[in-house]
Amino acid sequence: MPELRFTHTDDLEWQEVRALEDRHGNRVSAREKFLEFTENRLSQYAEWDPGMVVHRHGHNSEQIVFVIAGEITIDGRLCTPGTFMVLEQGASMGPMIAGPNGVTLFESYSGDPRSWPADPEEYERILAERGLKKLPNPVIQMIEQFPDTRSE
Repeated sequence: MPELRFTHTDDLEWQEVRALEDRHGNRVSAREKFLEFTENRLSQYAEWDPGMVVHRHGHNSEQIVFVIAGEITIDGRLCTPGTFMVLEQGASMGPMIAGPNGVTLFESYSGDPRSWPADPEEYERILAERGLKKLPNPVIQMIEQFPDTRSE
């Protein structure tokens, strides 16, 4: 039966989903709180550390992104608070680079949210230029229908 559900970010734990190491040995990461995760949708609240970089990628479903605070550069375009993006299934975006104060995002996916890499060589070049090293992907809590398929 259809229902109304409420979730508050204060009631959820952060999950580190991506991590890098900067030239000084500091960990730089992206963290998410899964507001709702079902077969039909994933809605999440995300915070990225300043300078966090995520590779060019796409998703197995449509993705909606809304910038709440801070800034992020995606495909060379600076996205500030209030920016709304739609990434259609099959399209790719990136690299995604958090601004000097990091970024806070709301993201939502309609279906399978798992991603696929679009340009690994570009990512390696950007990391090298910025003095960043990719760390192993942190373990994240996925639902049974969508096991974690992220590549190292």
